[in-house]
Amino acid sequence: MKLTHRNIHRDVAYFYVGLILAFSFSGIILNHRQDWYPMDYSYDTKEVQLEIPTDKSAFESEDYIKEISEQWQLASEYDDHRLRDNELRIFYDDNVILDADITTGKGILEYKRKVPFLGHTMFLHKTTNKFWIWYSDIFGIAMLTIAITGMFLVKGKNSFKKRGWKLALAGLIFPIIILIIFA
Repeated sequence: MKLTHRNIHRDVAYFYVGLILAFSFSGIILNHRQDWYPMDYSYDTKEVQLEIPTDKSAFESEDYIKEISEQWQLASEYDDHRLRDNELRIFYDDNVILDADITTGKGILEYKRKVPFLGHTMFLHKTTNKFWIWYSDIFGIAMLTIAITGMFLVKGKNSFKKRGWKLALAGLIFPIIILIIFA
C-alpha cells in the first residue's frame, strides 16, 4: 500500500473513530456540567443530621470527619472532604457522597452509580491515570495528523492552497478573539 496523505488520514481516523466519538460526547457534556452532569446518578439517599461541634474548625480535621463517618459505617470508606463556606462535602469510596450544612447539621448521604457509556466516557476524559494520559497524548498527535493530512486531500479550486486556508484562518482567529475577550 502506498503511503499517501489520503491513506494516512483515512487509517488514523478509522483507528481513532471510537475515541473521537467518546471525547466529543464527553467534552460537550463537560462544557455544560453546571446544567446537566450525567457522569453518575443517585440510586439512594438518606437524610442525616450531624452533631455540630462548638469549634467549627473541627470540620477541617480529617480525624473528626472519620469520627462522624462512623455513624454511617463509612469511616473505612473515607476518601476526601471539602469545606466551602458552610458547605461540607465528604467523599467516600464507591461513589458515596455526604453533603451537609455545618450551621444546621442537616445533610444528605447520597449513593451513586456511573451512567452507562456517558459516565464512562466522561471518566476517560477526566482521568489522571498515567497510561491514559500517554495514550491521550498519542491521540492528540493523531488528531494533528488527521488535521494536517486533511489539508492535502482536496485538489483544484477547493484545495487548501486556494480556499481552505481562509476557512482555517477564520477558525483559528475565532478562539484567539474569545481568549482575548474572556481570558
